[in-house]
Formats: sequence, structure tokens, C-alpha cells
Amino acid sequence: MPNHLHMLITPVTEWSLSTIMKDLKSFTSNEANRILRRTGQFWMEDYFDRYVRDAKHFVNSIGYIEDNPVKAGLCKKASDWKFSSARFRQRS
Repeated sequence: MPNHLHMLITPVTEWSLSTIMKDLKSFTSNEANRILRRTGQFWMEDYFDRYVRDAKHFVNSIGYIEDNPVKAGLCKKASDWKFSSARFRQRS
């Protein structure tokens, strides 16, 4: 997505989600600013998270994430989006 991202992660016990997000956003913002030849804030300060409660919620979350660029009109099929996990498998 051009203006946001979705991801499913499972933090290991010695890393908190807030630490993972801080490090991820720091690294990616520095790289994006370097590639775009710009400076300044790249990401919003906060992020949204939720716990995946069970297998059904997990599968539904993957579907939501992979269908996001389709719903935004950026591609016709989820597997067409080059940044999506849908490119690597077929969903039923």
C-alpha cells in the first residue's frame, strides 16, 4: 500500500512489540528517506495492533491484509500485488 502497511508478526519473548515496531520504523524510515533523497518524519508516531485470538482469526487476518490492495483498486487480484504474501501461494 502506498500509505500504510499491514503485517502479522509473532514477537519472541525477549522483544516487546513496541521495541520491534520502534526498530522497524527507525530502519525503514531511514532507508526510505535515503532512497527518496529526503529527510524528516516518514511514519506516524503510533501504530495499531491487535492480538490474533485463534486460527480462524489468523486466516481472516491474512485474507484482510492480502485483499487490501485489491479493495484500494491497486490491483485486480491479491496475488498481483508485488509486495504481498499472496504472490507466493494460492488461496482457496
